[in-house]
Amino acid sequence: MREDFPILQREINGYPLVYLDNAATTQKPLSVINAMNDYYSNSNANVHRAVHTLAGEATEGYEACRTALKQRFNADKAIITSGTTEAINLVAHAWGRANLTDGDAIILTEMEHHSDIVPWQMLAQEMNIELRYVPVQKDLTLDMEIFEAAIVGAKLVCVVHISNVLGVCNPIDDIIKIANENGAKVLLDAAQSAPHQDIDFNALGANFMAFSAHKMCGPTGIGALLVDNETFDQMQPFMGGGDMIETVSIHGSTYQRNEQKFEAGTPRIAEAIGWTEAIKWLNQIDIVKEHKRILQSARWLAGKLTEMGMTVYGRHGDKDAAVVSFLHPTMNSEDLAHLLDARGFAVRTGHHCAQPLLDRLQITGTVRVSLYFYNTHEEVVSFVEYLSEILERFS
Repeated sequence: MREDFPILQREINGYPLVYLDNAATTQKPLSVINAMNDYYSNSNANVHRAVHTLAGEATEGYEACRTALKQRFNADKAIITSGTTEAINLVAHAWGRANLTDGDAIILTEMEHHSDIVPWQMLAQEMNIELRYVPVQKDLTLDMEIFEAAIVGAKLVCVVHISNVLGVCNPIDDIIKIANENGAKVLLDAAQSAPHQDIDFNALGANFMAFSAHKMCGPTGIGALLVDNETFDQMQPFMGGGDMIETVSIHGSTYQRNEQKFEAGTPRIAEAIGWTEAIKWLNQIDIVKEHKRILQSARWLAGKLTEMGMTVYGRHGDKDAAVVSFLHPTMNSEDLAHLLDARGFAVRTGHHCAQPLLDRLQITGTVRVSLYFYNTHEEVVSFVEYLSEILERFS
């Protein structure tokens, strides 16, 4: 598997790269890189509305991505976006403005990424919408009693599937069931779950699901919003331009009735072609088996860090992600990350775009190790060994 990823052969300061920042972005297999290069070298053209060969090849390549997404996640509609952030903003603008009114309520959680908080705060200021936040409890789970109380009268529930800080997998089945019983739509932020789980969108029962290619071995700059048919028909376009129209005159315009209605302008053609190849690569992987393997490594790492005096944030249950966030009691996190980088270990520090969650935890940031399918347990062991050296020298 590792041989599929050219960057994993790289050295940093003469040491092998140990890439442990997969919750931020994953590395790309050679098949993805080659597919994008091949498009630019042999098929570069704009999509739709042309009959020449290159345009046909570009269109076929772009639409193949949409087909692959629908097949992998069993979805009715797949709108291609620039990523999870745009997908969530699309819901706020295309569905929220058309279906919410003064005084309506939206439920969020303290575990959300900023991209699933800020758009709703902006809309709330504009439309006088109430935002109800579900708190995170001491055991790092959502307070479901407060959620059940808050759902009464709410029109939309926005919830992260897996926390990018804690790796905690939220009880999505229960949340969706309760929301459906109370007539609320559900927007699922699957940026961290789509790369690690086989998700059946239609069976899940959510109305929207947002995620990005670059966290599942695809290119940066592209993502998707999955939508069920009924909810799709309730959405109105918020970006106007090429490709999203049927007709335009000086008297007005009519719009496409498919996903292109929300894809104004020249789309991300090369990125879509690359994402298709990433999906093909993932389809060859036994995700359940690989997730279990790296989760075992994450649990082992969490235990070792605790033994070393670190505070570890996470629980690493069977459905959780292989993410380990931690803090040293005295050493600055960025200093620690610099020392790790000097030996080739790539980790993430900071607030991870989840400041409300860190406020709840009463911290300002963590060091985060996040694993993906190409990581090995030997890499995790070497991380612990070098971290021990650092602590002996500087603590």
